[in-house]
Amino acid sequence: MLRTCSILLLAASIGTTGFGAVVPVPAEIIPERIPGAKPRSVVFILSDDHRYDAMSFMGHQFARTPVMDSMAANGVHLKNAFVTTSLCSPSRASILTGLYTFRHRVIDNNRPIPSGTVYFPQYLQKAGYATAFMGKWHMGGASDDPQPGFDHWVSFRGQGNYLPPGPNYTLNVDGKRVKQKGYITDELTDYAVDWLKQQKPAEKPFFLYFSHKAVHAN
Repeated sequence: MLRTCSILLLAASIGTTGFGAVVPVPAEIIPERIPGAKPRSVVFILSDDHRYDAMSFMGHQFARTPVMDSMAANGVHLKNAFVTTSLCSPSRASILTGLYTFRHRVIDNNRPIPSGTVYFPQYLQKAGYATAFMGKWHMGGASDDPQPGFDHWVSFRGQGNYLPPGPNYTLNVDGKRVKQKGYITDELTDYAVDWLKQQKPAEKPFFLYFSHKAVHAN
């Protein structure tokens, strides 16, 4: 099943050799550098369960999205994009691997992604990028452990919670249990901003995969 989605691009340019392959490519293989090309730092933001037209610049009746409006005005809006599997976890796996569902094996929202799967940030690490993952992983609900391809990691199990359901509810921060303090959208954003402030793109390009729980219904 194809599902319509919107994609916003703002000053993001990166080589994607091998992303669309139908078989996994070993992480040891590095796409060739283009002579004279300057590496670009990239921030990839994924909102969850978000209708493709639920943005004010698309004429939505009540949604107000000033930052997305600015991105559309100053960047590129791909308004006729599609995902091949209209489920949460399979789509996440396809984004990170460049593979169709029958290749990466995440066929529903409960199945964990197979061990040894290669994610595109592993290529970025090989190319000298600092990498980070913040937010919802949700490929198997039982684990939020750090995954290959990311130098820094902040995540939670399964769907997570907008607010901590109890005083001992935790996030996984680089493999350590750290208590969730408050509203997860704000907290993840704080983690992301803190990490970005530490980066020195003139010396080392960076890639941030920022996977919000919002605007999911629960």
